[in-house]
Amino acid sequence: MRLNKEERRIYLLRHGSIEKPDCERRYIGQLDLPLSADGVHEACLLEAAFRGKTISAMFCSDLIRSIATAKIICRKLTGNIFIRPDLKEIGMGEWEGKTFKEVAQTYPDEYAKRGSRIADYRIPGAESFAECGARVSAAFKEITAMTQGDILIVGHAGVNRLLLTQLLGMPLENMFRLGQDYACVNILAGENGNYRVMLLNGKGVG
Repeated sequence: MRLNKEERRIYLLRHGSIEKPDCERRYIGQLDLPLSADGVHEACLLEAAFRGKTISAMFCSDLIRSIATAKIICRKLTGNIFIRPDLKEIGMGEWEGKTFKEVAQTYPDEYAKRGSRIADYRIPGAESFAECGARVSAAFKEITAMTQGDILIVGHAGVNRLLLTQLLGMPLENMFRLGQDYACVNILAGENGNYRVMLLNGKGVG
């Protein structure tokens, strides 16, 4: 519950499930994959959950899976959708689309370095988590400064974790301790640029 009437809520979501070529674990990054049938269903459940909520604006990345999720959710809401390229998932460079096994075999040295330096290691042609975190943090500060009232942001697993670690005061190296399931809801509450996490990786909106 809100502590006072001045507080606002930021609903930070992950997009729904995506279409994948197979069941292998892959580095997806900024590959522009669409929602799967399950992902569309998950977005419809979110649309029902947010129905009746007063949302002043909605933001999403410029990747298809984020846009599609936002469009489904907003069908019964009055706010506009603003597409922000700076909210897109972390770029994985040369590893995008490759399986974890393939990367470990093809780039053994780089794979080991990234595992030991997860925060600042940059995959060839990509960005580091630290760089992506700075990009996402700047986007979040700009979005919250330019809006009033409750807003909704459809992000990605990596993007959301980076933002949440900052809000929780966690070391970036611990970001994968935070679950971010497909179509999950994180609720941030606060005022004047100061926000706390009220719900993490949830399925409801309260």
